[in-house]
Amino acid sequence: MLTVSEVTKAYGGKTLFEDVSTTFDPGNRYGLTGANGAGKSTFMKILSGDVEPDKGHISIPNNARMSVLHQDHFEYADFKVRDVVIMGNDTLWKALAEKEKMLETVDYDNLSEDDGMRLAELEMVIAEQDGYDAENKAEELLIGLGIPAEEHHNKLEVLQGGLRLRVLVAQALFGDPDILLLDEPTNHLDIDSIRWLETFLLNYSGVLIVISHDRHFLNRVCTHTADVDYENIILYPGGYDKMMQQKVAYRIAEEKQNISKAKKIGDLQEFIRRFGANAKKASQASSRKREVSKIRLSMADLKRSNIQRPFIRFEVARPSGKLVLEVERLTKSFDDHVVFNDVTFTLTRGDRLAVVGPNGVGKTTLLKCLASVYEPDRGKIRLGHEVTAGYMPQDHEEGLAGAAGMTAYEWLHQWDIKATVEEVRGLLGRMLFPSEDAEKPVSALSGGETVRLLMAKLTLTKDNLLLLDEPTNHLDLESIRALEESMTKYEGTLIFVAHDQALLEEVATCVLELRPDGSWDFFPGGYEDFLRKTGKG
Repeated sequence: MLTVSEVTKAYGGKTLFEDVSTTFDPGNRYGLTGANGAGKSTFMKILSGDVEPDKGHISIPNNARMSVLHQDHFEYADFKVRDVVIMGNDTLWKALAEKEKMLETVDYDNLSEDDGMRLAELEMVIAEQDGYDAENKAEELLIGLGIPAEEHHNKLEVLQGGLRLRVLVAQALFGDPDILLLDEPTNHLDIDSIRWLETFLLNYSGVLIVISHDRHFLNRVCTHTADVDYENIILYPGGYDKMMQQKVAYRIAEEKQNISKAKKIGDLQEFIRRFGANAKKASQASSRKREVSKIRLSMADLKRSNIQRPFIRFEVARPSGKLVLEVERLTKSFDDHVVFNDVTFTLTRGDRLAVVGPNGVGKTTLLKCLASVYEPDRGKIRLGHEVTAGYMPQDHEEGLAGAAGMTAYEWLHQWDIKATVEEVRGLLGRMLFPSEDAEKPVSALSGGETVRLLMAKLTLTKDNLLLLDEPTNHLDLESIRALEESMTKYEGTLIFVAHDQALLEEVATCVLELRPDGSWDFFPGGYEDFLRKTGKG
């Protein structure tokens, strides 16, 4: 059990949460949700002991082992991949390291009694921590997370950035900890690895607290949701969707009560106006004034929600012809590595194509070829009549190329110089840029702000073919829901890459699967049909 007692935390005069008291029980899996900036990661750091609360305390049983997903892979750069995973159990790792050092230095012909006793103690610790099977278990975790066996003995620094973070996920999972804290574990995981992680966590018996912007993952894994909002952390039974249903119902009920209270205030004030100067009814008027004050105080107790939802609407300036895109035998290689070979498909107006496959298989490369960022080795890309393409790259710096020294307003306005100041600022406002943030330098924008600015560009250019590469990166759950709605309502044609299964299921009308050997397959029908046809459902 992990117990939170009267915890309060504020930053820069803003209260994130106040007097939070709750418990997280073994066997339950808690999704920690809330808007960007609401305090999710701060609360997680308080639970892990990395941040001190302004008030209150956290308590766990003395013998409980807590494991936390770290994000700084540079700390482990010089260690072998498999060893980095085993480091997830600090007690075991220290015992193994000390034993190895002693075996290198001890003279067995003249072994002292103290050295013999110490080696025996270390063997006992290793046995208690299941250390003799540690290498096998570490490798099972790595394979499950998509890291091939040939990489397990390499140093961590040799791996690509996304794979290094997968190793840190394996490290957090290693050794069956009693309490598991995971902040965005699905980042840099492909869909197959996310599904493996879901299965692993469903079989986990300790206390799990996880932050994720993947709605499908939260709905599938979590038994409860801890929502950071209203300067509080409120526990709800069920996953994200069930939490939102309860939260909305509660808020509607509270707002209805406020409407009723406002009506009562009006009636009381009318009585005070009519009889306040009447000596016979002065006491009644005074009583009603006190009642008005009490009602207003109770209404003020209904704190504002942190949730802000951008208004995203992708429109088309003019429709394309019926035939939008023909891709014929498209092939791309880097050096001697064939990324994809002879990819062929056709899209008509209104199609929404999801490009899927493991990380590193070439999804981004394909979109860059379609967006004319890369030249294919061979093959043809033919756009239909009146087709104009808008591209949002996964690398946001690439999307903001040439923005040095520009404000958010200046960068956005350049894409439609005929738009008025009010139109551009209104668009920024709908994308959650208040008036003062419109003058923020592009270089100072957060990840979420950058994504929303790139989307604002696409709403301004009104292209009828959109190429979106991982558009959900850095967005909170409400923003992802807004994006999902805008993609399903878009009247143009869409090609997108995403690892968010809920988004894939709601948006895709056809699927292109790329495979590591350069082969591919095109599936008409939605993402759930694709899973059934490929046996992945």
